[in-house]
Amino acid sequence: MAGGLMSDVVVQLVIPIAAVIGIIFSLFQWYLVSRVKLFGEREHGVGAESKNGLNDYLVEEEDGLNDQNVVNKCAEIQTAISEGATSFLYTEYKYVSMFMGIFAVLIFLFLGSVESFSTKSKECTYTKGRMCKPALANALFSTISFILGAVTSLVSGFFGMKIATYANARTTLEARKGVGKAFIIAFRSGAVMGFLLAANGLLVLYIAINLFKIYYGDDWEGLFESITGYGLGGSSMALFGRVGGGIYTKAADVGADLVGKVELNIPEDDPRNPAVIADNVGDNVGDIAGMGSDLFGSYAESSCAALVVASISSFGMNHNLSAMLYPLLISSMGIIVCLLTTLFATDLFEIKDVKDIEPALKKQLIISTIFMTIGIIIVSLVALPSSFTIFNFGDQKVVKNWELFFCVAVGLWAGLIIGFVTEYFTSNAYSPVRDVADSCRTGAATNIIFGLALGYKSVIIPIFAIAMSIFISFSIAAMYGIAVAALGMLSTIATGLAIDAYGPISDNAGGIAEMAGMSHRIRERTDALDSAGNTTAAIGKGFAIGSAALVSLALFGAFVSRAGIVVVDVLTPKVFIGLIVGAMLPYWFSSMTMKSVGKAALKMVEEVRRQFNTIPGLMEGTGKPDYASCVKISTDASIKEMIPPGCLVMLTPLIVGTFFGVETLSGVLAGALVSGVQIAISASNTGGAWDNAKKYIEAGASEHARTLGPKGSDPHKAAVIGDTVGDPLKDTSGPSLNILIKLMAVESLVFAPFFAKHGGLLFTWFQ
Repeated sequence: MAGGLMSDVVVQLVIPIAAVIGIIFSLFQWYLVSRVKLFGEREHGVGAESKNGLNDYLVEEEDGLNDQNVVNKCAEIQTAISEGATSFLYTEYKYVSMFMGIFAVLIFLFLGSVESFSTKSKECTYTKGRMCKPALANALFSTISFILGAVTSLVSGFFGMKIATYANARTTLEARKGVGKAFIIAFRSGAVMGFLLAANGLLVLYIAINLFKIYYGDDWEGLFESITGYGLGGSSMALFGRVGGGIYTKAADVGADLVGKVELNIPEDDPRNPAVIADNVGDNVGDIAGMGSDLFGSYAESSCAALVVASISSFGMNHNLSAMLYPLLISSMGIIVCLLTTLFATDLFEIKDVKDIEPALKKQLIISTIFMTIGIIIVSLVALPSSFTIFNFGDQKVVKNWELFFCVAVGLWAGLIIGFVTEYFTSNAYSPVRDVADSCRTGAATNIIFGLALGYKSVIIPIFAIAMSIFISFSIAAMYGIAVAALGMLSTIATGLAIDAYGPISDNAGGIAEMAGMSHRIRERTDALDSAGNTTAAIGKGFAIGSAALVSLALFGAFVSRAGIVVVDVLTPKVFIGLIVGAMLPYWFSSMTMKSVGKAALKMVEEVRRQFNTIPGLMEGTGKPDYASCVKISTDASIKEMIPPGCLVMLTPLIVGTFFGVETLSGVLAGALVSGVQIAISASNTGGAWDNAKKYIEAGASEHARTLGPKGSDPHKAAVIGDTVGDPLKDTSGPSLNILIKLMAVESLVFAPFFAKHGGLLFTWFQ
């Protein structure tokens, strides 16, 4: 079982170099976006037309419509959106930072008390006859890695939001030159977030491992156990970001739609609507900052799960560093592959027509998956020994390096399948969404029925894809196989995030065009960008949910091993009560988040109605709405309402593990995983389908769609109601559920030593 072809020195260089390349590439993309100036005149001294049209003449110049006041208005609106998003995140992060400090103390106290805060070395759990570092060291370093993961998650979300708000008006201005120019700006802006997050996550994890190794030395079992705090920190911040941002954006969106489009029959993003700025701010704090933190958490947790399992296998026992860091090498290869893939969208091919947008985004997924498959083969052959053993619940399973390639590849391709199935059920280019739109002929009730049925049906193929991934990867390499399969699904995270962030940026660009009073031709272009973005956002949610299922199962396996559980028997009362309670938790969590959106939306509706009734000339366009009051409603509601769901998720493992023991906790984790994945997929796809059914009617691009329209018709109003019901499903509850299942799993893994030693107090008292 000799080492792979790649030496430890080369590994130590490859990982940080790939991360630095990713950061440099993201900064270069930001520079290209920044070249689009927020004013209407052409720059003096500009020569011939440049690549990608950065210096093209504007369509308004051709039509004699180049009004400098309209362009200045775009800049003002962007500033208002940016300031609102920044203000909200600062407020949210202030409260989240307090939680981070409290929970960091809990980690230290719980883990330190395992051996009564002893500083003496202890016998290793898995490597018998060898002494490992004291439990107090695990407590300290787990706390540090938790803080590192939390801070990295917050920074990733914040920078993603900043680039999105920086780019939205620039996308609007580029739409004056053509849909292709606007697409490039929106996609490059998304790429800034994607590469910055993927590279930062990898670099911080790599640095933390090397710094911790200075203290731990040969105790790799303790080293990688303490690193699990990194995943916990990332996901705990993602939970609050997703829930808080989701409540913010949907409160504003629902309030704006119910009063504006349904009651007053004014367009979406009409500047007369007082909730319109809050709605655009919400797109950035929910779909950009929240999604960024979410996928970072998945990446961190899958890496930590793989590292923990590997540390108690031949990689860790033989101190084979290149094989040990195989998960990080996969992520490094992913950055390089995504970098090459991005060039296909921005430089090698040009978007010339509206119909080219969605295929271009889908090609990104296909190209990155094909390239990454080749990359996985290379990494597996050069980094892994030809034969090695993997920990398998007390035994060591012999695995070949080419077999591990199949584990990663099956996760990678399962992600692509989930993505395209999600697209089929949420894009208005296909029959499921068109059937939902057609059901609006008979009112909102039938629209709701058809949408729910679509969401339930959309669960089938993704679950089979996840099940096959689990079966194949577990059969080959036990829980380590599942962990690297999750990494395979997330290996193209930079491209996935770029595509996902593209959606809200395009949505904001359309809103700015509407509010600035730009021509109908420009609004048609931004609507086309936004429509494609809605579908890609649904694909991104599918990736996040699928990867969360694999990550959670890998973490579950690591928890069971670390807690010393030989077998999880569902026929025992301790496990079964946990199983049924765990299956209930996603419903409880969803009820809390849905009701939070409803309460906040109720206040928003009342405020919007009040302004239309009391501000003279608002409906006529001569009065000015009070945007700030609506922003304040969304901010206050989201900060207040994100705390109870967050506490439910974070406290459940602590309470169950402490009072009921590791067997019951294992049941809770299994129940939440099985139940949560189904609800998350159906909720996200139902909401996405209702949204695109509404857009299908509004666009009127086909004869069938025109028979259902136009805007303001009864079928359109029914579609708006369906979209309003679906908003909290697809942007608050659904996406947050994948964080619930993986966060409880990683938290249980971090606290496993305490639960194994002191857990089950209630059962102890009754014995």
